[in-house]
Amino acid sequence: MIFIFYSILLFWLITVIFFHKEIKAIQERDPAARSALEVVILYPGLHAVVLHRLAHPLWKMNMPFVPRAVSQLARLITGIEIHPGAQIGESLLIDHGTGVVIGETAIVGNNVTLYQGVTLGGTGKETGKRHPTLGNNIVVGAGAKILGNIVIGDNSYVGANAVVLQSVPPNATVVGVPGYLTKQDGEKIDKKLAHAQILDPVRQDIDDMNKRLGVLERKST
Repeated sequence: MIFIFYSILLFWLITVIFFHKEIKAIQERDPAARSALEVVILYPGLHAVVLHRLAHPLWKMNMPFVPRAVSQLARLITGIEIHPGAQIGESLLIDHGTGVVIGETAIVGNNVTLYQGVTLGGTGKETGKRHPTLGNNIVVGAGAKILGNIVIGDNSYVGANAVVLQSVPPNATVVGVPGYLTKQDGEKIDKKLAHAQILDPVRQDIDDMNKRLGVLERKST
């Protein structure tokens, strides 16, 4: 018991010292995070990032087996799979996290938020750089799939369950299957993570068609 206690304490101290930016990001972006202690002990997204920070340098050293073993351990513990080859920036928040998959050649910038079920994957047709690149200050909603060697520009929002197969410019919002781009005044719509306020381009098209139909009906009567 004493060994377990001191092991947890050591893990907490190391995480606080070396991962203070990730801890701060979680506390700032997740209203359920009440303390740094709670974040370090109970947040699987942070645990996955910590283990990836260990696996990634080993992968770059071409060490066989060990980096993949670490990533699979993280997957077993957290339900989050980050390939050790992926490049992860600072202040990443993986909220809830279950089912998140980040591929080998994916690049994730700073201050990115990924919700549960997000996939940064390949299309199955490419070699080399085959996974997406995410810029800085990006939010990816639950269940979204970003596939292929594409770029998601800074300050962008990918809506829940969107399937994105083409690059997205900065300050944009993309929703739907396949992903449709929506913007307001050149800035992303959802600055406060208010998912219900995301514009649905398909619904907008339907509303526009109904308006035009109403005008034609009035003209015909």
